[in-house]
Amino acid sequence: MEQEYPVFTAEMKKTHKLLIPNMAPVQFRILAAAMEREGYNVELLGNCGARVAQEGLRFVHNDTCYPALLVIGQFLDALKSGKYDPAHTALIITQTGGGCRASNYIFLLRKALVRAGYGQVPVLSLNFSGLEKGNSLPMTVPFARMLLAAIYYGDLLTALRAQTEPYEENAGDAERLQGKWLDSICAQIRSGKGYSQRAMRRTMPRIAAAFAAIAVDRSRKKVKVGVVGEIYVKYSPLGNNDLERFLASQDCEVNLPGLMGFVQYCAYNVSETARLYGGTFFEKHISDVVLWYIGRMEKVIISALRDNGYHAPLPFRELLHQADGIIGRGNKMGEGWLLTAEMVELVRAGYENIICAQPFGCLPNHICGKGMINKIREAYPTANIAPIDYDPSATRVNQENRIKLMLAVGRERLEAQSAPEQAAAQMTVIHGGVKRRKRGSAGKEQKEFKRPIAV
Repeated sequence: MEQEYPVFTAEMKKTHKLLIPNMAPVQFRILAAAMEREGYNVELLGNCGARVAQEGLRFVHNDTCYPALLVIGQFLDALKSGKYDPAHTALIITQTGGGCRASNYIFLLRKALVRAGYGQVPVLSLNFSGLEKGNSLPMTVPFARMLLAAIYYGDLLTALRAQTEPYEENAGDAERLQGKWLDSICAQIRSGKGYSQRAMRRTMPRIAAAFAAIAVDRSRKKVKVGVVGEIYVKYSPLGNNDLERFLASQDCEVNLPGLMGFVQYCAYNVSETARLYGGTFFEKHISDVVLWYIGRMEKVIISALRDNGYHAPLPFRELLHQADGIIGRGNKMGEGWLLTAEMVELVRAGYENIICAQPFGCLPNHICGKGMINKIREAYPTANIAPIDYDPSATRVNQENRIKLMLAVGRERLEAQSAPEQAAAQMTVIHGGVKRRKRGSAGKEQKEFKRPIAV
């Protein structure tokens, strides 16, 4: 007899707290505010550590996808903490659809809940694939626009902090400013404002200008590192052992391609599937409409970054062609061709040192990520790519040691590039070409700070 699982009903919006697994901390915090606007009582989980993985291992087979193990472990760890009443708690999990194992996370989670004694806890699905009919998050047009806004704003704030923090004169300025704007954006979303395209066109340039006003010293050269990989391990501090913080401790500037790229990739694949394997005229062209809508705000983000001296990602229409000649766009399981395209984009933008973060045994990532490294190096010899496996059996020390080896190569190249510049600077000093520093009204020296040049 088939197991029957509890369904999240409309009445539960008033009686249940909905727990959200924390994949992309900045984007998901705004997403949580959007759900609160829709009337849900939500909490973004922050429980991390080895106990989460161990909890997942107790109820999920260790050959299962590592992100599934962590998400399920995070839920069970939260329920066992005593902080939540199981009779008035529900969980939400995303389903990607397609061939990725993530489509089955919801079934693994339900089985784990029953085995752990929480069979009464309903699980709600967030998907755009028509899965879990009757038990998926109801999607209205305003709510969909708020979810897109969460990703737009989150990507912008993440990029601005990443490109400012390594060079800031006063430690913590970029982090504090990001927190300030997050508070403001979440408050607006909760009040039903700030998510229209008109509002974002006004707000995004202001956000970028505020970050550009932070005092920085970009004469300090940093190893530039790009991070790509499976979507959960790529963004989640729990999934990648706080990779961004580790890279910051190694004096690096990190480029983490935005979550919106993955959304555009998923939208594009709907029509690409119809074009490759047959489909209706509507199926072949529906992606164009979605990408046109998303592209309008993509232009705003790119302009906000470039106009304030920051590196901006390529428009999706250009990103599409970055992997031409390396991998075909029919490779669309998991992150598929997007993973390869992002690596090429990063190399061409000056982020030649790349970490490909992948769950051990994730076939799409091993093919489209690790499997493409040699092809990318043939086309771009300066590419310095290190595939890093994340798995319950993989130790953090080994992962970080492999990353340090990749960074050592990056530092050697950076020093080699800097040698001619240092020689030129010494010649300038010898010939009396040193610029004087500006002095303020009190007679104190004020440094001249240069903004980064847009790539």
